[in-house]
Amino acid sequence: MIKKFDINTPREAFINITQSASKTVEESGITDGVCIVYCPHTTAGITINENADPDVVHDLLLALDKTFPDRPEFRHMEGNSTAHLKASVIGSSVTVIVENGRLVLGTWQDIYFCEFDGPRNRRYFIKVI
Repeated sequence: MIKKFDINTPREAFINITQSASKTVEESGITDGVCIVYCPHTTAGITINENADPDVVHDLLLALDKTFPDRPEFRHMEGNSTAHLKASVIGSSVTVIVENGRLVLGTWQDIYFCEFDGPRNRRYFIKVI
């Protein structure tokens, strides 16, 4: 089973999409397997990180900005090389174990769609096998 989700994003953000993954697992009827969450964009990504303290997301975005500043040497004509770098480091997908019909996530973990080049209309996919 594969489901497609559309999302409108701000300029830069980590958007919690755990609920859509959990619901997709539930609807799939699969009790033991894996759930793959995939982003088909080169300036956005998917990650798992802390869900309890919103300052973690703030700090992640700040650290990514400091690690990948815009540089005049960049040659990509669209001017969004930093977004490509951030997306490459974060990655385009995560795989989560499904056990007893539920995502196996740690106490403080959630799944995030990471926007680095918005605002945009984006899409992500969830497949349960």
